[in-house]
Amino acid sequence: QVQLVESGGGLVQAGGSLRLSCAASGRTFSSYTMGWFRQAPGKEREFVARISGSGGSTYYADSVKGRFTISRDNAKNTVYLQMNSLKPEDTAVYYCARRATLGASYDSWGQGTQVTVSS
Repeated sequence: QVQLVESGGGLVQAGGSLRLSCAASGRTFSSYTMGWFRQAPGKEREFVARISGSGGSTYYADSVKGRFTISRDNAKNTVYLQMNSLKPEDTAVYYCARRATLGASYDSWGQGTQVTVSS
């Protein structure tokens, strides 16, 4: 079972930037699509972005498109989420996850990192 550890969260003012990192254990990191999700208080978890194993394909939720960038460094077993022009509504716990080999579900999750955007 892969272990995923997020870092980089914190408190930032609206309009600011943060970069989240997710370090993965294991030797097959590059074989998997990785995703970022978030969950705000009282709301369901929602998809933010995903990136293919090679890094050549990315996909974003409409709410973050143009502001967030997902990337990965397979040599470091790490996926990143660069968040710019942050808004108070981006406040949430952010989770990285590994997509299962078959199907569209995600089978491994990190513990999450808190992002708080003040107005």
